[in-house]
Amino acid sequence: MAKRKKIEKNTPEMLWSDRKRILGMPLTFIKYSLSEDRLFFETGFFNTRSDEILLYRVRDISVTISFWQRFTKVGTVTVNSTDTSAPILAMRNIKQPREVKELIHKQVEKAKLAYRVRYTEMMGDLGAGVPGMPGGPVDLDGDGIPDALENE
Repeated sequence: MAKRKKIEKNTPEMLWSDRKRILGMPLTFIKYSLSEDRLFFETGFFNTRSDEILLYRVRDISVTISFWQRFTKVGTVTVNSTDTSAPILAMRNIKQPREVKELIHKQVEKAKLAYRVRYTEMMGDLGAGVPGMPGGPVDLDGDGIPDALENE
């Protein structure tokens, strides 16, 4: 009889977790959780779908709280990332949205430092001022002087 190998579950320690809420109560099957380096979300009851966003890929985090959300003490935290499977994750109707946003922000900064990630805010300005680069001055004759500055 062949021996079965045990598969070790290397589940990371969660810093925060919550569910999407209806009228302030966790009645849905949408779960969110945060570890030191990833943001997880899971949906479904019979058929489940799980995904994660690596925190060093997060570009922006925002909080919106509507009148009804304020009334039920919940809010929406939206995470924009460069992740291809989930570029925008809107964590709707979660408790303490401002505190969650700050917790995610702190973990994102730690992850970016750990992975030594630098993000350039002005992606469109990368070639500005450099001849031959997109967005740079035009130099058709290749002499290094932009054509607009050459005297004919």
